[in-house]
Amino acid sequence: MSDIIPVRSGEELNDKTVKEFLINHFPQLSDKDPLIINQFGTGASNLTYELKLGNWEGVLRRPPLGPVAPKAHDMKREFKILSALHPLFSPAPKPYLFSEDEEVVGSPFLIMERRHGILLNTDFPPNTPSSNDLGERLSEMMIDTLVQLHQVDYKGTVLEELSNPDGFLERQVYGWIKRYHRAKTNDITIIDELTNWLVKNIPSSQEATIIHYDFKFNNALFSHDFSQLTGLFDWEMTTVGDPLADVGAALSYWCQNDDPDLLKYGLGKPPITVKEGFYTRNQFIDRYAAKSGHDLSQIHYYMTFAYFKLAVICQQIYYRYHNGQTNDKRFKDFHLYVKTLIEHAVSVSREKAR
Repeated sequence: MSDIIPVRSGEELNDKTVKEFLINHFPQLSDKDPLIINQFGTGASNLTYELKLGNWEGVLRRPPLGPVAPKAHDMKREFKILSALHPLFSPAPKPYLFSEDEEVVGSPFLIMERRHGILLNTDFPPNTPSSNDLGERLSEMMIDTLVQLHQVDYKGTVLEELSNPDGFLERQVYGWIKRYHRAKTNDITIIDELTNWLVKNIPSSQEATIIHYDFKFNNALFSHDFSQLTGLFDWEMTTVGDPLADVGAALSYWCQNDDPDLLKYGLGKPPITVKEGFYTRNQFIDRYAAKSGHDLSQIHYYMTFAYFKLAVICQQIYYRYHNGQTNDKRFKDFHLYVKTLIEHAVSVSREKAR
């Protein structure tokens, strides 16, 4: 199953300038071969393109069109992260280069290796044998990959230089509250209850680790027999901080079949985790705790914050649509999903600690 689509209208690249750049920076390429550009269709943030020139393949990432939030979509930072992480963590793709030459695609951008595999977004590829065992294996593979990432020794690498783990969670909470108010378009009456609870109940953080912070099935690729994870992508939010913030973020994407419809269908079709055999969120929590040794007794706080953070991300995307900075129709009802996420976050905040 591929998420490759023709480039969306308004998001085209200039074939001539991109090809000229590639020829100048990759000496093995020939200008006699045609450049083929397609787009990865699942992302709603950075724009990501598949490049093919002869037998060579690569992936180009650039920020979204229009004004972007301060410090967001930093291609140079993502390039540095991948440069440090790829040798230590094999699912991370190898970065090739970063460029600030805005004459090429209209913004800074990076080019990295193209990984291949099966993308599991909302369904399995046609003719995939149905079994509970497959959902269980894939769930365990994802959870174990997250544990593996959190065990990477980042000290002495650029990841340590790019991050400030002290006070991480407090900065995150206050920072995402500010981002929400900067991108606000609709009044949601319950928002003050949620943000006040988040500020008043910040727990003591776990020992800092590398965190992906956007860990979900449609940011991963799997081998065709589903025996291994062949790539993990979208490292733009990666930092060093509380690993349970990463677990909470992963759980906010991990819908299950008995979730409210508005939660499952907020981004279109429900994610593949609603299918039979996939772990529930509680099973995810239990396996992560057993494999990592971390204390997850306060995970309801991290989940509450993660649902709020996801709501803010969707609100930032809707803000761009609302203000005409993108005409991507996928985003026209995101304000409704934002409200659902905030209401769900309030519900989770009222749960007791484990």
